[in-house]
Parts: sequence; C-alpha cells; structure tokens
Amino acid sequence: MSLTLGIETSCDETAMALVADGRLVAERIATQIDAHALFGGVVPELASREHLRVLAPLLDDLLAAAGVGLEDIDNIAVARGPGLLGSLLVGLSFAKGLALATGARLVGVNHLWAHLTAPALEMDISYPALGLLVSGGHTQTYLIRSPLDFEVQGRTLDDAAGEAFDKAAKTFNFPYPGGKFIDVIGQRATPDKSMFPRPYVNNDNLDFSFSGVKTAVVNYVAAHPHLRLPHMPEAGQDVEDLLAKAGVLDEFAEVCASFNWCIADALRIKVDRALTAVKEQGVTSLVVAGGVAANSVIRRVMTELAESHGLTCVLPPLRLCTDNGAMIALAGEKVAQAGWKHDLDLEAIPRGRAIPWDYQRIVEEV
Repeated sequence: MSLTLGIETSCDETAMALVADGRLVAERIATQIDAHALFGGVVPELASREHLRVLAPLLDDLLAAAGVGLEDIDNIAVARGPGLLGSLLVGLSFAKGLALATGARLVGVNHLWAHLTAPALEMDISYPALGLLVSGGHTQTYLIRSPLDFEVQGRTLDDAAGEAFDKAAKTFNFPYPGGKFIDVIGQRATPDKSMFPRPYVNNDNLDFSFSGVKTAVVNYVAAHPHLRLPHMPEAGQDVEDLLAKAGVLDEFAEVCASFNWCIADALRIKVDRALTAVKEQGVTSLVVAGGVAANSVIRRVMTELAESHGLTCVLPPLRLCTDNGAMIALAGEKVAQAGWKHDLDLEAIPRGRAIPWDYQRIVEEV
C-alpha cells in the first residue's frame, strides 16, 4: 500500500489528508472563515499566518487519527497553485521540509485539476469527460482525457462565478461567505428571469465573464436600498429570521432566486456549447467541481444538461466541493503512480500564471 499525504493551503483553508490507493484514510481541516468574516473577505496576510500557525498541529492530529508515522508516507502532495502566493509558499515550504526529512517523493499539484479529480474519491469518473470548474477565483471548462490530461476549452475573462456570488452577498450585507445564503434563501421563491442579465452569453465562444452581472446587482440594490441589511448579522444569528422580522424575506427570496438562476443559466449555455464542441472526442461524462458546485441550482441545472446529452453528471459530495486536502492527496497519488515527481526547487504559482508541466521522471533505485 502506497500512502500519500496531501497539503492544501491555496487560500483560507488549511487542510491535510492521507490517501492510499485512491481511498481516503483520514483528513483534517482548519477553517479560517470566522477570522476573515470580520473583514468581509479573505485577507491574504492573515491567511498566511494562520496556515503557518496550524500546519504542524494539524499534521500531528492527522497522523494520530490514521495510526501512522511520517516514515510510512511515500508521497507528499502539495497544492502549488493557483492561489494566494503567501499561502501557497507556507504550504510548499512545509511540504519540502517533510520531503527532505523523510525522503518521501514531493509532488506539486495543480489545485484546479485536483478539484475536478476529487469526485473519484467516492465514485468512478468515465473519461474522456468535460469538466466544469466553478469557484470563487475560477470558472473554466476542460476536456479531460485522463486524470493527468486537461485541455482548457473556456476560461474566465474577468470575474468568476464565485466572485459574483460573493459580491452580491456583500451588497446585500450577508455574512461572509454569503453564497450559501443566496442559495438557501432563493429556494423560497420563483426566479424572475428578467431581473438580471445572463452575463456574456450573446456570443459564440466558450469563455465566461461575470463582471457585468456584479454591476447589475449593485445597481439594483442601489435602486432598492431596503434590499441591503442595515448591519451584517452577528455570528450565529439566523439571516432568514432577521429578514422575516424586517418584513423583506419574500422580496429577498425573489432577488436571490433570480440571481441564482441568472448565474446557473449562463453556465448552462456555455457548458452546453462546450459539450457540442467536444462531441467528437467521445465525451462520456460531465464533471462539475469547485466551491460553487455546492450550489443547489447549479447542481440541478448541470444534472439536467448532462442527461439531455446522454451523459453521466459527476458531482462531488458537498464536503469535497470546497478546498480540501483529500483532493490534493488523490491528484498527487495519480501523478506519482504515473511515474512523476518534483524536486525541491518546485515553485509556487499564484493566480494569473499558467502552471507548467515540470515534473521529473521517478527513477527507482535498484
């Protein structure tokens, strides 16, 4: 049995997991939501310091839970990007130190590819597949020929879908992260499909842009100021109850439902277009992953779209939608099993830069 440790520090979640032969052995995560909620979003310097503070105790806890020692680890997989550079460097330095101390193989992992590999921890993925990654920082489609072969079909030109959800939630003065409140509250109403424009769909390409709908939300709330809570709810305070007491729950629900539909339908149009573009590649499944893949409307719309094309829709369980160590461990394991690794000169790659294929062949000692 080969044991792989996965380390994830690309943004504001410090996560670790152990995977053996495609099976999750144990995982641990330290969230920073409460710390960043005070500022309404992620503060990069604070995120880096928190990663540094919790990495070592998190590893000790993980090893104890799995009943293994550092000497039992064969591969150390670490998210190398894209992400916040400071956060990535903390995780990368920690992983390099462990690799140097233990002799385990070091494997840098593309964080985006790992998201689209994550569902394989609990279900089979049939390849080739079309992948939709939808998160706070990225919205992209890929032709996925194998767990190591990803070809971008469409990408975010400016703001990702998750950024649009975050901006809308902040405009409403919902607590951070606010996308889940838009989803839950929106389930109470029928969307008004004319309330917001579906962003960047009147074209013939596969790329995404959500900056326009962000502006549309801001302008709508400016014209209807009662749709902005007078103060952000305190920790533990029920947002729906607060809206009901203010007498605006029904109106908020319609706005949230309309916004949710607008984003989901824009994704549907582009993914439908991408599926048609790669039809001759023999695609057999649609894989949807990333933090925004937890959104109930997007999950339903993508399932229906896949079925209309005669494909299987592969959706990760909710716990694997957000950043986690298990996806990094699994992706790293697949790279190592294919005979690849990194040396200690592995570099972190921040958002906005392409992640190179700079692996080196594993040479087994005789």
